[in-house]
Amino acid sequence: MYNFDEIINRANTSCLKHDFTDAYFGDYKNLQALWVADMDFKTPSCIIDAMNEKINHGIFGYTRPTKTLINSVISWMKDKHNYTIKEEYLSFVNGVVPAYSSAIEAFSAIGDEVILQTPVYYPLFNHIKNNNRVLVTNPLKNNNGYYTMDLEDLEKKITKKTKIFVLCSPHNPVGRVWNKEELEALGNICLKHNIKIISDEIHADLVFKKFTAIASVSEEIADITLTLNSAGKTFNIAGLNCAYAICHNASMKRAFDKVSIKREVNSVNLFGFVAHEAAYTKGLSWLEELKKYLQNNIDFTYSFLKNHNSKIEFVKPEATYLLWLNFNKLNNTHEENKHKLLNDAKVALNDGTSFGKEGNNFFRLNCALPQEELEKALNKIISVF
Repeated sequence: MYNFDEIINRANTSCLKHDFTDAYFGDYKNLQALWVADMDFKTPSCIIDAMNEKINHGIFGYTRPTKTLINSVISWMKDKHNYTIKEEYLSFVNGVVPAYSSAIEAFSAIGDEVILQTPVYYPLFNHIKNNNRVLVTNPLKNNNGYYTMDLEDLEKKITKKTKIFVLCSPHNPVGRVWNKEELEALGNICLKHNIKIISDEIHADLVFKKFTAIASVSEEIADITLTLNSAGKTFNIAGLNCAYAICHNASMKRAFDKVSIKREVNSVNLFGFVAHEAAYTKGLSWLEELKKYLQNNIDFTYSFLKNHNSKIEFVKPEATYLLWLNFNKLNNTHEENKHKLLNDAKVALNDGTSFGKEGNNFFRLNCALPQEELEKALNKIISVF
């Protein structure tokens, strides 16, 4: 029904992934881009049609979230994730990452500690430091490529200065979908120590098993949680700068909204609103087909590496289109593998060390592209390694 095999040339479209590789990777030329976490698939037609309707109207003035947009988010959470929210819990923002930075200011003071589970999405590091908070890491346990939380280590790291725990759920880059028992255990630790939770759930729709929002585990955990989400990753509309925060606790929400207003994080692009409403009301069939295609690409990559007796390994992710490739069996240094990928294979993957020191000799590959293009990239990698 949907053609995910269509190859769309994104060059010279001001596309970060394809047009700005030089800025990120230096002098390496003619790189095939498999790094930035957006997809090389066309946004679903229901969203394009809704945006075209707004374009044809011809006026693009100031706006606010409509009741139909708000109801679409509420319905999506209930229908997709069995998570019941109310209108008064919602705050619309211009991105998960700026909202995360605002939440750090809202829920902590300068010099307070914020805990991250590494390896993890790299912008989170900078926002802790830029807010003059202290970064504390609680590394995940790597069990032959399958990651779990180290809650014993977490409790050891908590001090009186610990005010925030940042949860990446589903986890980027390791691809875990945390189960209810894991989330409940984590939430109870945060309750015990009076720690606020900021939960980044932007990949919640791109899952291959049951997803549980941490705020849906219990009323008590919901009362200390700010959830950040968006249709941006799901429907490939991240450039429209629209997201939302969910907070059950009224005083927490007021604190977050106060900082969001101060920073103008609450100023959202008109087309972001339009696209979100269309995605959540008309995009489900496209999403289901997308997930099948992504799963097939993951299986294809796994079989390709196995069939070529490659020493590059990965555990199939439970969510996302991001593959956490392990290069440790190649007996090269991380820098040697990085140079070979860029200079010899001519492929641009995310450097694993940017996600934390636990990413040494790991590289993140984005497989959300037509399979023909994915196979080209894998052949390049195999020819070198």
